[in-house]
Amino acid sequence: MQARSISHTARLASCARVRPSFSSPRSARSASRMAAAATSDWAKQDERRMLHAVYRVGDMDASIKFYKDCLGMKLLRFRDIPDEKYSNAFVGYGPETTNFAMELTYNYGKDSYDIGEGFGHFGIAAPDVAKLVESVKAKGGKVSREAGPVKGGKTVIAFVDDPTGYKFELIQREGEITEPLAQVMLRVGDLDRSIKFYTEVMGMQLIRTRDNPENKYTLAFLGYGPEESNTVFELTYNYGKDSYSKGDAYAQVAISTNDVYKTGDQVKAAGGNVLRDPGPVPGIGTKILAITDPDGYKIVFVDNEDFLKELEEKE
Repeated sequence: MQARSISHTARLASCARVRPSFSSPRSARSASRMAAAATSDWAKQDERRMLHAVYRVGDMDASIKFYKDCLGMKLLRFRDIPDEKYSNAFVGYGPETTNFAMELTYNYGKDSYDIGEGFGHFGIAAPDVAKLVESVKAKGGKVSREAGPVKGGKTVIAFVDDPTGYKFELIQREGEITEPLAQVMLRVGDLDRSIKFYTEVMGMQLIRTRDNPENKYTLAFLGYGPEESNTVFELTYNYGKDSYSKGDAYAQVAISTNDVYKTGDQVKAAGGNVLRDPGPVPGIGTKILAITDPDGYKIVFVDNEDFLKELEEKE
C-alpha cells in the first residue's frame, strides 16, 4: 500500500537509483560465464611459446664450457649486472626468436645450490645417444646413466650431469631434430590436477600420457605444439607421493604471450594463482606476469613484443 502513495516520478527516480547496483543471481551468473568464456578464448587465441628455463649455477664459466663442449650448445648472449651482483648466460641450439634456451644465473659468491626433489631433468633429443655419451666422456663430462633402452620401453636414453648437478636426459630420435631442447621434467603430486592446470590455465595441449605400473609412475607431456618440434613439459607422478621439496636451484620457465594483461585476466578467471600482476619490470620495461602451478613451480609470461625488443637491443 505504501508503494501506491509514491508518485510516478518518484517511482522512476527510485528505480534509477537502485538499478545500477542491482543484479539478479541469474544475471550475475550469466555475466560470470560470459567473462570466463571470453578469457578462456584468449588462451586459445594467444600465440604462446616456451622461451627459456631459468636456473642458478655455481660456476658460470664451467657451466658454459660444459654446455658448449659436451652438449654442443651455443652461447647466445651474456649479461653481467654488477649492481645486482649477478650474471646471466643464455645458451641453446638456435636463435631465441624461434628456439628454446637455457638462462643460467650466477649470483656472485654463491657456488652451490640445493636442486631439491621436484625438478627432474632437462631433455635433449639426439640422433645417436651412445655416440653423444662417448663424446661427453671424452670431454670430461659426467655420465650418470649409460646409453640404453628406457625401463619398460625401447627408446634409447642416457643421463649426464652438468657442473652444478642438473641432470640432462639424452633422448634418441630419428629424423630431423629442429628443437633439440626437448623437455623440462618436473615431479607433481596430483597428475589430474596438473593436467587441468596446464591445459585450462596455461592453454597447453595434452600431447600424451604414459603409465608405468611396474615402476609406479605416470608421465604426462604437455606443450604448445608437437613434441617432435617443440620443447614440452614432462610431468611425472610417482605413486603415493603428493609433494616435493623445491630447493633453491631451479627457478622457472618463461612463456611468451601477446598480451600479459589479457593473460592475467584469463589466469585469474581459470583459478590460477598470480604471484605478480601484469606490468613492466622496473629498469627494463618488459611486461611480465608471474604465476605458480598447483605444486608451486613458478611460470613467467613475457610480452612477446617486449621480448623481441630485448633481443634486438642485445645485437
